[in-house]
Amino acid sequence: MDSLLCMNISKAFDAPYKQQMDMLKAAGFDGFFMSYKDNEDAIRDCAAYARECGMIFQSLHAPFDKMRIMWYGGEEEAQEALDELLKCLEICAQEDIPLLVVHAFIGFEDHTPTAAGIERFGKLVAAAEKTNVLLAFENTEGEEYLDALLQFFRRSPAVGFCWDSGHEQCYNHGQDLIKKYGDRLLCTHINDNLGIRDHDGKITWLDDLHLLPFDGVIDWQDAANRLRKCGYQGALTMEMNIKSKPGRHDNDKYASMPLEQYFAECYARLCKIARLLEK
Repeated sequence: MDSLLCMNISKAFDAPYKQQMDMLKAAGFDGFFMSYKDNEDAIRDCAAYARECGMIFQSLHAPFDKMRIMWYGGEEEAQEALDELLKCLEICAQEDIPLLVVHAFIGFEDHTPTAAGIERFGKLVAAAEKTNVLLAFENTEGEEYLDALLQFFRRSPAVGFCWDSGHEQCYNHGQDLIKKYGDRLLCTHINDNLGIRDHDGKITWLDDLHLLPFDGVIDWQDAANRLRKCGYQGALTMEMNIKSKPGRHDNDKYASMPLEQYFAECYARLCKIARLLEK
């Protein structure tokens, strides 16, 4: 397999970050990513340890709780949201982290991108163009906002797409976003789920399970075919979670496993997807 294989480290795994990195490397992974919410000092410590142990710091995931504010908020609160994104970008540039993953939106009720949002994200894009860091906008709920960003900034060399397989299945009603944006694809968040639980088609965050690939309903041969067709050559990166959503027990089996065993199983599943890409 030629693909680099990566996975997230997380507080949810309930182990020190360096220990998680050691476990991932022992399982066979080439690299990792982490979230900005895990605090700046931890990010810089992990970047230093990655250089020491020979792992790839594949990307930093920006906070997403204020992404609706970027589109609809007042100037003061929107500036706070933008400043947080700019800080993430600054850390990436300083620590040689090549990608900043940014959610395009958060929320299920709104579907109309605003000119104010484009202007605010434009400041982030302009700042990224002055660095070696790429912005990978991720498909989430409200794909209209992703489309607005990728269309408006289509000529920017700093802007691309992060494909989240689970979000596509449950938040985007299974539509083929690789076909739409595959020529801009910079990275992946590979995970599985059971689709939309509500029989009327109402989507909620409770459906975004982050199961191991092949434990849900995603057709992984089809996903691999689509990745191959768009010519994707980047890292295959998983985004996993061992904690079940409130009122659900889908991930309980992962939480009961020793973390080393869970990471090893994650690696095995990602290798299976990598092999599907070769067919």
